[in-house]
Amino acid sequence: MNIRRALDRLQDVSISAVIAGFVSVLVGYSSAAVIVFQAAQALGATEAQINSWMWALGIGLGLTTMWLSLRYQAPVVTAWSTPGAAMLMTSAANVSLAEGIGAFLIAAGLITLCGLTGWFERAMSRVPLSIAAALLAGVLLRFGLNIFIAMETQFWMVFAMLCAYLVAYRRWSRYAVLIALVVGIAIAAWQGQLQLHTLRLQMATPVLMRPQFSLSAIVGVALPLFAVTMASQNVPGVAVLRASGYDRVPISPLISWTGIATLLLAPFGAFAMNLAAITAAICMGPEAHRDPDKRYVAAVTAGMFGCFTC
Repeated sequence: MNIRRALDRLQDVSISAVIAGFVSVLVGYSSAAVIVFQAAQALGATEAQINSWMWALGIGLGLTTMWLSLRYQAPVVTAWSTPGAAMLMTSAANVSLAEGIGAFLIAAGLITLCGLTGWFERAMSRVPLSIAAALLAGVLLRFGLNIFIAMETQFWMVFAMLCAYLVAYRRWSRYAVLIALVVGIAIAAWQGQLQLHTLRLQMATPVLMRPQFSLSAIVGVALPLFAVTMASQNVPGVAVLRASGYDRVPISPLISWTGIATLLLAPFGAFAMNLAAITAAICMGPEAHRDPDKRYVAAVTAGMFGCFTC
């Protein structure tokens, strides 16, 4: 029976879903990885410890995305808390790395508690679908408008990628993002901006960091990190699921698993993991697969690529 189920899932795999999963991870890392580096540096992390942060986050979001997507046969994508990382850059100035790790554990415990008790799901059930859709539109609009901000420094590259995307979307909508990416790489190579000789591939090594608990870190880091992650990340993440028609997926287990994963990986630098919004939308659209029941493959692929980044 398990073999037959595995074969059925293999039949659900499509090129468009694999591309959507790859693009999802690419967007997540290219748009927010630098913020994670800066947050780790604000806490005084060394280069090896920063690499451990990225390892922990990559493994955490990769495994939770794959497990939850396969478990519920839906594109459930997790990510690190980008607003949380931005908050750490400013609020963790007087906090040591050990105290920061302790704060991560406290925040993860609170997230897990919200999932296990069902408090968050009950609160979200009272939010009308129209408001959830408007919230999602606001998140995606801000992301889309960043294209014009990027044109201020790289006009021809961004403009060419935008035109390539619009033209390709008319005829090959599932591959429009990939085509735009190829055009961008080609222009960067032509302009001499690809510094491949500086690229060095190596496996990240996890570094265990002992936690230390202090009242100042709990008040100044743990509680704000918990609030920002739930409000700015998990709420839009649920909105994406609901607006995409995946109402059947229970919210509480998703929140619980992201909290548990953070608890386990916080000593290695995973400060907060949550439901994704923008990267999840990439895996939930018709470009990933025509059949909504088979779009979970895009999320599973994203999880695999997330693990490979480590």
